[in-house]
Amino acid sequence: MFRRRDVLRGAGAAALGLGVLPRTGLAEEGYPNRAMHVVIGFPAGSGADILGRYFATKLGEVSNQSVIVENRPGANSNIAAGVVANAKPDGYTMLFIANSNMAGSRFLFKNLPFDTIRDFVPAAAFAQIAFVLVVSPNAPYKTVAELNAYLKSRKQNRYGVTNQMAIITTEYYRQTVGFEATQVQYRTAPESLPDVENGTLDFQIMDGTFAAGAIRAGKVRALAVTTAKRHPSLPDVPTLQEAGLKGFELAPWWGVYFPTGTPQPIVDKVGHWINEISATDDAAQFLARVGSFPLVEDGKQAAARLQSDIKLWAPIVAAAKIEPQ
Repeated sequence: MFRRRDVLRGAGAAALGLGVLPRTGLAEEGYPNRAMHVVIGFPAGSGADILGRYFATKLGEVSNQSVIVENRPGANSNIAAGVVANAKPDGYTMLFIANSNMAGSRFLFKNLPFDTIRDFVPAAAFAQIAFVLVVSPNAPYKTVAELNAYLKSRKQNRYGVTNQMAIITTEYYRQTVGFEATQVQYRTAPESLPDVENGTLDFQIMDGTFAAGAIRAGKVRALAVTTAKRHPSLPDVPTLQEAGLKGFELAPWWGVYFPTGTPQPIVDKVGHWINEISATDDAAQFLARVGSFPLVEDGKQAAARLQSDIKLWAPIVAAAKIEPQ
């Protein structure tokens, strides 16, 4: 026989149990209830910072919450990535970063204090930057096919690079076409521009954010873009795929990442907001001005894209005999 106090005790326990269940989701349901922090691995005023701040500002608008941008430049964004990897996984610290860091750092750096797959959860991909194959305006070759033939006919070719994405993209191009060339490293695109313009370099695959202005000024000639589709600011420039390099698509894209352990509902919520922003006409117009395209991909799609990049980069790095630093 049940006694009344046992029934009451059981009812109380049941009530407590029912009360616990909704509480597990309270943090997610009320998110965000304070300022969110976006970490970017480049200095204020840089192209990456301008890109990141646009999306951070828009994120603040759609979430009705403050978003604080923290610039943590250095070590090719590895400092910024380390900050987020070790942050409390509560959804209030996120990383805006390029795939060249998330896919490439594992091949280019020794003893990273984090793993770009294990220690991060992608929320969304939001932008892709076009790189442009450029040559001197006085070069005898005016198409990719003509440049390919020229490069394959000699062994003294020279090309410039300014960052790890340019190194990988150019090596992919070299391996795809099959020619020999000497790499010349520069700190920035403006430093390499005179050598492209005067023909010291036979070609360069250059960040479209900078290249677009040089192309319009007539300082270089654009032969192709590395993205799968043409860039709206360079509508007459074909893609490398259109120029005959089947399947060639290698261009940096940007994504949003949280530290592993962040509640999935929070990750999904931010990913949805970022996708919502990327799909707007305003974002498309902004990105076109900075040499980029909008991407509208959720966390699962961004994760798949990153895994695909890692598989693509591995043999390219191995063939190029690039030693981790």
